[in-house]
Amino acid sequence: MNPLALVGLGLLLGLRHAADPDHVVAVTAIAARTRRVLPATWLGIVWGLGHTLTLFAVGAGIILFNWAVPARVGLTLEFGVALALILVGLLNLRRAREATAGLGDGAGRPLARRAFAVGLVHGVAGSAAVALLVLATVRDPRWACGYLAVFGLGTLAGMTLITTGFAVPVAAAAQRWGGSHRLIRVSTGALSLVFGIWLAYRIGWHDGLFLATPDWTPR
Repeated sequence: MNPLALVGLGLLLGLRHAADPDHVVAVTAIAARTRRVLPATWLGIVWGLGHTLTLFAVGAGIILFNWAVPARVGLTLEFGVALALILVGLLNLRRAREATAGLGDGAGRPLARRAFAVGLVHGVAGSAAVALLVLATVRDPRWACGYLAVFGLGTLAGMTLITTGFAVPVAAAAQRWGGSHRLIRVSTGALSLVFGIWLAYRIGWHDGLFLATPDWTPR
């Protein structure tokens, strides 16, 4: 494959990957904790860095060393995403009550660390699917790893755009209507919690993580 075409394809698919529902739900819930655009953008960047780090590390291992991911292991990694969504949702709902009591909005380094950790979890959960897709398209392991890196950068860029696009109207609403920020935080937290519970059910019972014969398709 032409190198420029490979880079372009990796960037485009990485941008699309950033818009996966579980990614958007997690990052918007985290970004809803701040009222300003630049800190929210930074959270998107930090999430993207964590996602790219584990995606490349595990994906490169699958490509270079032919690592096999058993079905139960793959489902367990995806179940970690569900748990992360549930945790983010619960923290948003709890912090919303604290903000009402005058205990602050929880922004700063702890929030950035949380975004990075959630990005790590999402990256390792999606690495098998991306690596297998790369191997089906690119035969040379070196080019495949290069594609993986470009894909990760595309995801980082996409998530930065998503969090910025989310933060702009949130910041404007917070300036106009004082109670809107708490409403957005509660709404995104509830969505993250419900989506995480649904994902945990689907992975645990529909895909069979907690059953005798798991059925896992990397995605």
